[in-house]
Order: sequence, then structure tokens, then C-alpha cells
Amino acid sequence: MSVTLSSTKSRAALRASARVSGELLLVLVMASVAVWMLGRMWSVVWPLIVGLLLTTLTWPTARYLRRHGWPPALAAAVVTISFLLVAGGVVALIAVPVASQSGELTDGVVEGIQRLREWAAGPPLNIGDDQITGAFDSGMARIQDSVGSLVTTVVTGVSTVVNGVVTAVLAVFLMFFMLKDGPRFLPWLGRQLPGRLATDIPAVAARGWATLGEFVRSQAYVGLLDAVLIGIGLWIVGVPLVLPLAVLTFVSAFVPVVGALFAGFVAVLIALVSNGPTDALIVLAVIIVVQQLEGNVFQPMIQSRGLGLHAAVILMAVTLGGSLAGIVGSLLAVPAAAMVAVVWNYLCEQLSEPLPEPETYASPSGAVSPS
Repeated sequence: MSVTLSSTKSRAALRASARVSGELLLVLVMASVAVWMLGRMWSVVWPLIVGLLLTTLTWPTARYLRRHGWPPALAAAVVTISFLLVAGGVVALIAVPVASQSGELTDGVVEGIQRLREWAAGPPLNIGDDQITGAFDSGMARIQDSVGSLVTTVVTGVSTVVNGVVTAVLAVFLMFFMLKDGPRFLPWLGRQLPGRLATDIPAVAARGWATLGEFVRSQAYVGLLDAVLIGIGLWIVGVPLVLPLAVLTFVSAFVPVVGALFAGFVAVLIALVSNGPTDALIVLAVIIVVQQLEGNVFQPMIQSRGLGLHAAVILMAVTLGGSLAGIVGSLLAVPAAAMVAVVWNYLCEQLSEPLPEPETYASPSGAVSPS
């Protein structure tokens, strides 16, 4: 039996498809313009984002002090100074033990290089001292030939460090002002906006703030879990500096991908120079197992509960953010996805139709029951 297409329905479907495509294209153009403007203002936006993350981490303490009668400025100042002292204490907890054992670590590095050289001289490589010396001379010649690029790299690195310091200082100042005046921001914002925006924007901002707090707390839980598991593994193997390495693992958990790689590299290096290659391989295996469990099990599960996102969505968001914007994209992928979910849920609430009231009827006894 042949089927004849309706020309009227076909034209209507094409018109609807064209209209939807045009609307989606406009939305994509506006989103591209917004992303471009965000990139142009990144020097201001990035400290603001870091300040928001720090504020969500320290706000519970400031809120407790304010509820117990502390003036907002005093509570914000005490919390900010305490945060700086804790950050300095964490750095000291990592740096002081490492500095006290720097001599032993240096001797271990020299011994490790000598072991590596002896291993390379034996089978199956059979690399002699003359070959190692030639490779070293060749490397030095290449370094001398690329002095200009090295200088450029060093200047770029120094510029990055300076920008990082400036960002940290601005973020701390912004954190202080947010702790001090944060509760007055949403009422002020509502007074500046017209019509329904005066209600919708503050409502979305309040939900976004709560979601951002959940993200920071869940990231702290994940970092603590990593630090405990890796610290136990290092303690069982007998690697020195267990506590500084565990603290470094916890702090590095707030920087996705690179933080875990850096903390793992330091742990494996210390295990290599202090315990030898066998224990270093064991530590490497422990770190890989823990990081795989964290990235594929613990982090998606913990963050999906706190942020209301499925674990698969979090994994895809981190992957997409890393491919688009590197480290920063990986760091901001999960909170950005959570913010999109907050806006989407709010729009769905505002645009949804109310459920119809159930019909009722009166029973012979006079009671009213739903139909």
C-alpha cells in the first residue's frame, strides 16, 4: 500500500524546523559572544571566580561569627586572616620537613642517578660511559643553540608566576569583601533590576551560591579521601615525609588533573631516591589505583549527590572542559555544569504548567472524595 505525503504537513514541518534552527542559531551566536566577552575580561573574571570559591569555603565560619554578634567587618577580617594563617601553615607543613631532609634527599638523588647509570651500562642496553658523555655533550650543544627560546620560556614562566600572585592577592581581597557584604548583595541586585528580573536573577544566584558551596565541600571530601588512602599506602611502604605528602595530595586535589600528577610525581620521586626503584614502582601503582578510583568512582559519586548531577554528566563535563580550556577548564567544568543545571531547573519550574486539580464528588455519606 503506497503512502502519499501531505504537502501541507510537510511545509508546516519544514517551517517549524527552520524556525527552531534559526532560534538555536541565534542562541549559539549569543553564547559565542558571551564567551568571547568573558575571555576579553578574563583578567578580572578569574580572580572573581577564585574569590567566590574561597568565599564558599570560608563562609560557614564567617556566618557562625555573625550569628553570634560579631560585626560583619570584624568577622570577615578574622576569617580572612585565619585562612591566610592556615594556608601558610600548610605550606610550612610541607616545606619544613622537606628542607630538614634535603641533604638525605640530595644524596638519594645522586645515588639514584648512579644506579640508573649502572643499570643502563648492563644488559640489555649496554650503554657505555662514552655514549652517556656524548649524549650529555649533544644535549648541552642543543641547549646552547636554543638559548633564545629558553629565555623566552623563562620570561613566560616568570610572567605566569606574577599573574598567579596578582590573582591570589585579588582573590583574597574579594573574599574579604564578599564575606563582609555578601548577604547584602542579592537585595541590592534585586533593586537594580526591572520587572521579573528583580525576582528571577536573585533566586537563580541564591541557588547557584548553594550549588557552588556543595562543589567546594565535595572537592574537599575527595581530596581528604585521596590524602588518607595515599598516605596509608606510603606509610605501609615506608616512604619518608608521609604527612607532608598527604597534605600535598589534599591541597592538589583542588586542581584537577595537574594537581594529582604533580603530587604523584613528588611521591614517586621521594620513594625512588629514599627507598629504591622497587618501592617507587609500588608507590606508583598505589597512586594510579587511588587516582583511578577517585576519578571514576569517588568523585562522580560524591559530587553527583551534592550537585544533583549524574556521575556520567560530571565525567563528560570534566573531559569537555579539559579539551576546551586545559587546566582551568577542568577546574571549572563541574561547577559550570552545575550552574547550567540550576538555570535549567529554574526555567523548567517557571515555564511548567500547573497540574490540574483532581475532580471530586460527594459520596452518599456526605464525604468528598477524589474521582
